[in-house]
Amino acid sequence: MTALRTDWTRAEITEIYNSPVLDLIYRAATVHRQHHDPQEVQVCTLLSVKTGGCPEDCAYCPQAARYHTNVKVHKLMEVDEVLEAAQRAKDTGSTRFCMGAAWREVRDNRDFDKVLEMVHGVNEMGLEVCCTLGMLTESQAEKLKNAGLYAYNHNLDTSEEFYGDIITTRTYDDRLDTIGHARKAGISVCSGGIIGMGESDQDRIGMLHTLATLPEHPESVPVNALVPVEGTPLEEQPRVSVWEMVRMIATARIIMPKAMVRLSAGRVRMTTEEQALCFLAGANSIFAGDKLLTTPNPAEDADLQLFQTLNIRPRKAFKNEGQSDQERPGVVFEQIPLAVNY
Repeated sequence: MTALRTDWTRAEITEIYNSPVLDLIYRAATVHRQHHDPQEVQVCTLLSVKTGGCPEDCAYCPQAARYHTNVKVHKLMEVDEVLEAAQRAKDTGSTRFCMGAAWREVRDNRDFDKVLEMVHGVNEMGLEVCCTLGMLTESQAEKLKNAGLYAYNHNLDTSEEFYGDIITTRTYDDRLDTIGHARKAGISVCSGGIIGMGESDQDRIGMLHTLATLPEHPESVPVNALVPVEGTPLEEQPRVSVWEMVRMIATARIIMPKAMVRLSAGRVRMTTEEQALCFLAGANSIFAGDKLLTTPNPAEDADLQLFQTLNIRPRKAFKNEGQSDQERPGVVFEQIPLAVNY
């Protein structure tokens, strides 16, 4: 078994990232099989519970209020609407339900109280519940944990060196602090980034180095390919190639062997063969549903065909706890046949 390390050097990660691509894929696939079932892929659903109007200036994001995009601002959804969406996600095979709000930071107000209700309700369904709400304080992280939050997503986006070219309204340390607050509260961490924003290979390596040298590796590492949106500063960026995605996924798999490496935004423009390469290189998590917050994602029937073609199946919820869904107190779980869903 590949040992877990948090002392990787940039030079070591650079050597891995730049190794011949077929050798890189082979090594990553070998590590993947040491730590995961290669026929299992975690299926997640991401819902925007509060859309648009964000005060930040993330250059890639159509939800920033300062950019003129086609995103329609929508206030925080009602709790029952979100729970209905979570039930639909569970019925179609998802085992993790993620809720995103276009906030710079969480504020202690009625909206946060509603989010806590959402978290509690989704947790009771037997789904792994995840949130991405912006910056968190320690006390807010503790409240989310007490409500039943399983994971918190807070992406680094890119390297510390390139970060200021993409975002100026919060610092890199702000992001690391929020990750630390989630970790301290006992919430699993979901953190990755985006490639294709104009960064160099060294920036990509730098982001991976930061993640791999945290005191504990993130349990989930999303790898996003930029989806350029008209009206944002990055609207003219060219598409990332599948080989760039493969290098990121494979390197992440080798240096963070136990993490779920998520093939995230940009998948809609990938062929079945390109996605298969990413799974071979160590990806074992996807988002299902036709939208990722505000950007397009493959339709359900396309993912059904993908899973059948590759003979892969959805990973059960809470597998890392060594406890089946049926054993979780207060949770009723009905196993759905693979052929019906994916």
